[in-house]
Amino acid sequence: MGQVGDNSPTIEPTEVSGLIAAKTSLNPFEAIAGFRRILRERPYEFRYILRVIPIEKVVRTDLEEIKRVSAEMGNKIGENETFRVTVEKRFTATSTRSIIEAAASSIRRKVNLEKPDKILLIEVIAGVTGIALVKPDDILSVVKEKML
Repeated sequence: MGQVGDNSPTIEPTEVSGLIAAKTSLNPFEAIAGFRRILRERPYEFRYILRVIPIEKVVRTDLEEIKRVSAEMGNKIGENETFRVTVEKRFTATSTRSIIEAAASSIRRKVNLEKPDKILLIEVIAGVTGIALVKPDDILSVVKEKML
């Protein structure tokens, strides 16, 4: 993280094997851009990282909390933009469908499941949920980038 501008990030393992969480003082999207730049210049430095996903808000895994933050994020979707909700979940009994319904219920924009302008990304790991409103290329996929 120091190479992208944060010399004191908090990095912790999660309950999921092979998945770590990092809290940074940087804007998460600027951090992704920094990682992407390093990947293009020095791809050999990304031996163990497969994806880097920006998270804007972290809440407890509760449908009302997810709904509240999703409504806030939904305000950043332009009137003529489309969106989709993507849920990745681990170690939770909460159904994907109920998470999507809670998240999308108060967003008054058109849905496009194939090629949305924005993706409301919801990452659930047990009792903690990360939420971000991303464009499709805001997620850094190391394998895809190396193929370019």
